[in-house]
Amino acid sequence: MSDDQDKPQKADDARAPGAAAAAGAGEKARSTDRDKARERGRDQDRNDAPRADDGKADDGEGTGEGAGGDAAEQEREEQERERERAAGRFKEHTRDPLAEEQGEDAPTDLAAAARARRATRMLFDAGRDLHSFDRSYFASAHIGDIHLRMDARRSGAALRGGPVPEEELRRLRRIHVEPEGYVRLREALTARRLLVLGAAPGTGRTSTALSLLDEVTGPATSDTQPRSATGPGAGTGPTTTTGAGAGTGPTARTGAGAGPTTTARPGAAARIRRVDPAGGTRRLAECLGDGDEEAGHFSGYLFELSLTRPGTPVPDEMDLDELAAALARRDAFAVVVVPVGSAADPMLDGRYGALCPPAPTGELLVTRLRELLEEQETATGSDGGRAADLLAEAEALWTRPEVRNAVGLDDLRPAEAEVLASLLAGHVLGDLTREQLLSDCRSLAARQAQEWFAGVDRALAAPAGDEPDGERPGAASLFHPVAFRIALAVLGGASHSAVAAAAHLLTWELSVQSDPDRTPARPLFCDDPRSDLALSRAELKDGRVEVAGAEVASRLLWYRGPALPAAVLSELWDRHFAVRAPVVRWLRLLADDPRSQVWMRAAVAAGELCVRDFDHGYAELIRPLADAATPRRRVFAATALDQAAGHGSHRRIVRKVVGDWSRYGTEPLRWTAAMALGYGNSAATTGDTLDALARIAVRDEGEQLAVASFNVVRLLALPDAPAVLRRVAEWTHHKREIHQDLGLVTTVRLALTTVDEVLVDDAGSPLGDRGDWPLPLALAAARPELVRPMADLLWTALNTPRSKEVATDALETLLRSAVRGDGEEWARPGLAALLPALTTEEHDRRRLDWLLRRMMNDPEDPLPDAQARSLWWLAVASRDRTREEARHG
Repeated sequence: MSDDQDKPQKADDARAPGAAAAAGAGEKARSTDRDKARERGRDQDRNDAPRADDGKADDGEGTGEGAGGDAAEQEREEQERERERAAGRFKEHTRDPLAEEQGEDAPTDLAAAARARRATRMLFDAGRDLHSFDRSYFASAHIGDIHLRMDARRSGAALRGGPVPEEELRRLRRIHVEPEGYVRLREALTARRLLVLGAAPGTGRTSTALSLLDEVTGPATSDTQPRSATGPGAGTGPTTTTGAGAGTGPTARTGAGAGPTTTARPGAAARIRRVDPAGGTRRLAECLGDGDEEAGHFSGYLFELSLTRPGTPVPDEMDLDELAAALARRDAFAVVVVPVGSAADPMLDGRYGALCPPAPTGELLVTRLRELLEEQETATGSDGGRAADLLAEAEALWTRPEVRNAVGLDDLRPAEAEVLASLLAGHVLGDLTREQLLSDCRSLAARQAQEWFAGVDRALAAPAGDEPDGERPGAASLFHPVAFRIALAVLGGASHSAVAAAAHLLTWELSVQSDPDRTPARPLFCDDPRSDLALSRAELKDGRVEVAGAEVASRLLWYRGPALPAAVLSELWDRHFAVRAPVVRWLRLLADDPRSQVWMRAAVAAGELCVRDFDHGYAELIRPLADAATPRRRVFAATALDQAAGHGSHRRIVRKVVGDWSRYGTEPLRWTAAMALGYGNSAATTGDTLDALARIAVRDEGEQLAVASFNVVRLLALPDAPAVLRRVAEWTHHKREIHQDLGLVTTVRLALTTVDEVLVDDAGSPLGDRGDWPLPLALAAARPELVRPMADLLWTALNTPRSKEVATDALETLLRSAVRGDGEEWARPGLAALLPALTTEEHDRRRLDWLLRRMMNDPEDPLPDAQARSLWWLAVASRDRTREEARHG
């Protein structure tokens, strides 16, 4: 402690929060077994001190000479100014790496960015290396006697029109599971003969529509197979009174015995027809009213209406009334299936509309498993209930974490449940190995991504006159759904508004790339959040986002399944090369977004894309951003590099790139290399990482000492913290001043850094539940073996003139973190571990006493007397405290 601090402190001992304890501590002799690190620290202090001592000596020698005294005074003043300049330079080195972008004293968003990175890495690190999609695109496979088809959902062209085969209806009766509210839907169809059924594609809406039509029109006379236990049954509901009618249907609907001997017309089994949606409901009503052969003699009509095609007429209430009247005249029924969304809302809100809940795929999975295993038992001629045992085994297999993680979907759609049932059955029957099972389970998410992107802009690529209605769709209307899915894959877990804004930005980029001759136009008031969620298998959850350093409530958007983000990025980058250019431009724009929840998530996703094709990702994303002028873009590039280094396949190339930048790169590249090194994956060992950071720090007279020291501190959150502290101690006692500054700046920055700013992974980290704690206090509480090395480093910084001021301010920051503003305990356990190791001598205790009094007298934020005394007793050794308490007891 300097003399100017010591003198007033002695004069005011009576007012000091620990005056009595300080007096008692002064009676204790100085320890003879002082740590070598502290000895070296005092040596460093003495090395810095002679400049001031020389000034005092000159002053003493020249007191009798006027000219000599003036010269000595001037020299002393110059030395004091130089010391202030050195302290100012030192303070500059302790600023955050992003401070130059956010202002002189403005808080940076490093903690928010680190939290966003940890949340995003969870989407890609749950055992879902993108390279695990080794069989992403198979279309069919034979598993024993089971023929499995992944393309169960047929294209729109295949569904345009034609009768529904009775065989398909019989199978539907066996496996269909009623969604919630199924009876209500059947009653509405029976009463009005027309039902507009709204649901997202793939949720079982078509199967439900067919099942409803099958029931109300009555099964064909050749159908002798009962419905499953989960179905409504052939004899229930209105099937006996609302059939095809006496003159139009089979002449005898008398049960199984009639069978082939009935006088039904040829093809009578085809009771239900899929209607070509091109003409709309009005065309169907006209055909029914005129007795047109196009409508045929069917008693049920399935109409799957797509509202996204340009020129598709959207039926209004009068159109639906006309169709219902025509159906009543023909004693027939119709179900119009529409997607949820703003375009369909008028139809769903009318008298014929109803929402179709998703099919309960858990029950559907069990139903399909039972069917497959019973078929296998019948085919092999075995009996004795083996199918029941295999069913139990398959159900238990589905509950295993490795299988659920491989599927990676929160809920299964009917086609996916059927595929999964086939896979589980194949494994329990011995036709699939465990590795094959897990690989094929991963393909479910990959298949969903493939369906989302296949042929999205085919209409734009076709010649202008090829559209049947003569109208080309707008690029923005086509690309917005896929842009939303890509934005959600990149920004999953961000606020809904952030994802929606990013999706609109990407829609523009895709539209300009695909149709450059037309300016993309998107209506301002036609967004449909409900449709976006339904078409992207997304969900909103209540959560919190950070704004200006504080958390606020928000609605966060996620995929319903951890496998979908990786599957979307894999599909996008591996199969659609033309889309890379607009996506790269879009990611560069996101790199400039001021919100941490946006730019950091985009950086992690960019790293995952680089894993798919590092040559392209490096040339288009990493290298340009690493050499950028703004720090945020360089952090973006460093984060992308580290994300790629997390994959063993790319670790070597990343280390080569970062190593070259640290040695030979331009100033921005060295800055980026330092940020990449701080993650701990960009060099082979901790020693190599520290060597590279030191190389960056000491170059050009310490121009990048700030960013290098910050990334040394980041390494302390990793398991090899003792080696990092040893290296920092070596730097503080190095013969070169620039290395000493690196050690001292790192020490001060350690005291000013919170856990959230540097934590790499919450899971399994002893620091995970101490996010807002100062890092040294969290380490002291969680890892006691680090207390003495940290105390030695902080002692050295406090006793070195050029670092003393900022180190003292840092110590004050640590002391104020003992309790929160509301009196709740905060980092007090860490202080209880660190302070005694920092104040083992009278000199150290007097400095703490002086600092506590300064904090008590702070006009803006005075420290309460009780807290000051409490902090003092934390620093006093237990035996000294006992002695003092006994003296004043």
